Amino acid sequence: MRIRAFTPRDLASLTDLTIETFRPFYEDSFRPLVGETVFANQHGDWRDDYRREAPRLHAPERHRYVAVAEAGDDNGDGDGDDGLAGYVAWSVDPDRRNGSISHLAVSAQHRRHHVGTALCEHAFAHMRSLGAEVVEIGTGGDPFHAPARALYERLGCTALPTAVYYRQL
Repeated sequence: MRIRAFTPRDLASLTDLTIETFRPFYEDSFRPLVGETVFANQHGDWRDDYRREAPRLHAPERHRYVAVAEAGDDNGDGDGDDGLAGYVAWSVDPDRRNGSISHLAVSAQHRRHHVGTALCEHAFAHMRSLGAEVVEIGTGGDPFHAPARALYERLGCTALPTAVYYRQL
């Protein structure tokens, strides 16, 4: 696996990976939990939301960055490329010396292989190099996000308990 800076040629794979990664949350967890009305209002167009959002994640001129993890030659065909293993997107507020990870996605076949850890550590190092002293990273409290919570805790992050409530009117 190799971590490198995002390039425009990564956009389609990054977008597909985002949709693949978060589909179970939106469709199998959030939708049944909140019902159709709240789901439609909050995230009914979630796939297209990601398609619109993904091209704006990497904007170094606005202190927004993306790094991708390229998979190694796991299939033994000698081409050295097994696709996108994952990516991390982050931003830095230089004035406040704060960083924030907004997206972390790892393909299903590369989970539990420390790809998420490597991507977060890469982002943390880049944030430090830009003067950040603190990083914020959030995730959900539901069962779908349990692996993310475990990862962030292993990375030394401190959870701040919050609660979000939805109600159809």
